[in-house]
Order: sequence, then C-alpha cells, then structure tokens
Amino acid sequence: MGYKVAVVGATGNVGREMLNILAERQFPVDEIAALASRRSLGTEVSFGDKTLTTQDLDTFDFTGWDMALFAVGSEATKQYAPKAAAAGCVVIDNSSLYRYDPDIPLIVPEVNPQAIHDYAKKNIIANPNCSTAQMVVALKPLHDRAKIKRVVVSTYQSVSGSGKDAIDELWNQTKGMYVPGQEVEPKVYPKQIAFNVIPHIDVFMDSGDTKEEWKMIAETKKIVDPSIKVTATCVRVPVFVGHSESVNIETEEFLDEDEARDILRQAPGLLVVDKREDGGYVTPVECVGDFATFISRIRQDVTVENGLNLWCVSDNLRKGAALNAVQIAELLGREVLKKG
Repeated sequence: MGYKVAVVGATGNVGREMLNILAERQFPVDEIAALASRRSLGTEVSFGDKTLTTQDLDTFDFTGWDMALFAVGSEATKQYAPKAAAAGCVVIDNSSLYRYDPDIPLIVPEVNPQAIHDYAKKNIIANPNCSTAQMVVALKPLHDRAKIKRVVVSTYQSVSGSGKDAIDELWNQTKGMYVPGQEVEPKVYPKQIAFNVIPHIDVFMDSGDTKEEWKMIAETKKIVDPSIKVTATCVRVPVFVGHSESVNIETEEFLDEDEARDILRQAPGLLVVDKREDGGYVTPVECVGDFATFISRIRQDVTVENGLNLWCVSDNLRKGAALNAVQIAELLGREVLKKG
C-alpha cells in the first residue's frame, strides 16, 4: 500500500525535480497530483514514464491525501499550506516561511531524523535553505566526533537558485557578450551575472548580512546545534546548476585531516573525492543530477588550534531542495505513517 502525494508548484524547476526524484527513487505512490496556479492549469509534466496534467491548486481538496510537497513561494505557501495541513495532509514545505517556527521541524534526514516526530504539532515540516542543506550534511559527522565551535563559510551559488528567469538572464547575457548591440541589462540581479560574481543574495539586513547569510546561521543552529557559531558570505556566480562552498571549521577537540576524511567517507549522503592532484576535486558541473553532496580539498587549517578546511559541492535543485523534500517524505513514511 502506497501514499497519495500532491506536488504543489509542479511546473517550476523544483516542482519538476520533485516529480523526477519521486519516480527515480521509486517512492511508493498510489496516486499523485501535480498542482499549479491557474495560469499554468493544464500544463503537462513528467512523472517517470507517465505524463501528468496539472490541476488547479486553488480548488484542490487535500482531504484524504497523505503528503503534499510544496515548491511555491512563501506567499502561496502561507495561503495553501494551512489548508492542506488542516485537511490531514502532511505538508513538506520548500519555502522559507516555516523554517524558523519553533513548533515546526526543520529537517535534513542525514542530520536530524529524530525531529520528524515533531511534525504533528502543525502537520507541517520545513525544508532548509539550499546552501544550508549541503553544508550541514558535512558538518554533522564531524560535530559528532570533535564538536564544532565555529564555522566560516563562503558560498558560490548557481543562478538556478533564483529560478528560471535567472537562468535565462545568465544565458542571454552570455550570448549578448559576443553579439554587438545585443547586450542584456540585468533584471533579476542588481548587476551583470555573466562573467561576474555578485556578493549579494536576498535582501540586506541591518547587521550588514544578507538574508541568505542569516538563513545559513539560523538554520545550522536549529538543525545541528544552537551552540555553533556561524558566519557566512553568500555569493552568486555564473553557474547554471550546482552550489559550491568553502567551509572553514574550528572544533573543540583536535581532528586530524585523515581521520576527518575517513569520517566523511563513511557518512550518509556524502561522497569524498579528494586527490591532491590536478582535477582531484569535484566542481558544480560534475554534481548536476547526482543525489550526493561531494566533499573535496580536506586539509588542516594551521592558523587555529583545531581547524579544518573543506570544499563542498551539491546539485542545489536536488539536495538543496527537491531531493531533501523527498527524503523527508521517505522518512515520514518509514518512521510515522508506515503505509509504504
């Protein structure tokens, strides 16, 4: 016996990826609904070898449905997620709306699976920010061994994190560079993204951090350990898919780089590719379409007593969004609903 699953925002990048991953991982589905706004009504989307026609989110009745994977913005989530939850359908939300609600669990299954049992307070589970999700998968096994005190992270985030319009903007700006008179002015981003990097993701806060940087700080504390100090600089780079991070870690106990490498190799969700030679590391292009979070460049930081550096790369549409949501659904089914 399987589950009745709705994917909300099924025509967007993340929604389509959710459908792909549900099919790839052979999630036990008895019935599936692809939901979208009225302007996308009737659009066809793929689910394995099936083609689904989108239904109207506004009129959809969630009664009798087991799970709804939400891949729409915070405003739409605010309107529709409580309706689904009230109808008895467990919401797994990819937006930022519920991440910081103390009554709603924020889950990365490899890191804090025990939090799944807190879903019943509001019948909603939150999916973390893309940049946080991949980082905490790497932090958790090291934290368990040597207790992390402080993390300094710089991100190199692809344009797909901003949606289809951002992908189009990078593509069109890149083409326009080679055709005089066809230059494309920035619309999605405040500055040109092609052949450039922009140290600005989301809005600026009074502290000088951007909201993206604040998210990484707050979410790491909620998912891993509130005692960890985190500082982040988040940068948009001209890459279509795949987020990269340079992570500096300071631990309470000394952790040798070789032991750290072994720990990460054995940790769930991680794949270590760390050869000290040309090309002996993973880049965003190579991680696209993969389930794993890749770790490279593991080495001691000799400027502090107990320091490590590492390079972390993942497909942001997968582990950073759709994959993590499906993994939460798998965990919910396995640990709580137990139908599949």
